[in-house]
Amino acid sequence: MVKLKKIKSAGRFGARYGKTPKARLVKVEEKQRKKQRCPFCKKLGVKRSSKGIWKCFKCNKKFASGVFYLEQ
Repeated sequence: MVKLKKIKSAGRFGARYGKTPKARLVKVEEKQRKKQRCPFCKKLGVKRSSKGIWKCFKCNKKFASGVFYLEQ
């Protein structure tokens, strides 16, 4: 049996879909999961709550913006 190398969060797909699409997915997921800069208070503290909905934990603002990451 062949051992497969998992590619971070895209390892959940196993041997399907190929290396390039999985690498792109990992890049987008890493960017969307990290804390980003709030457009209101300019501090790092905004996290994605759901598709297009973002919440700043510093100033408690909830707002809509890009689906995967904040466009600035």
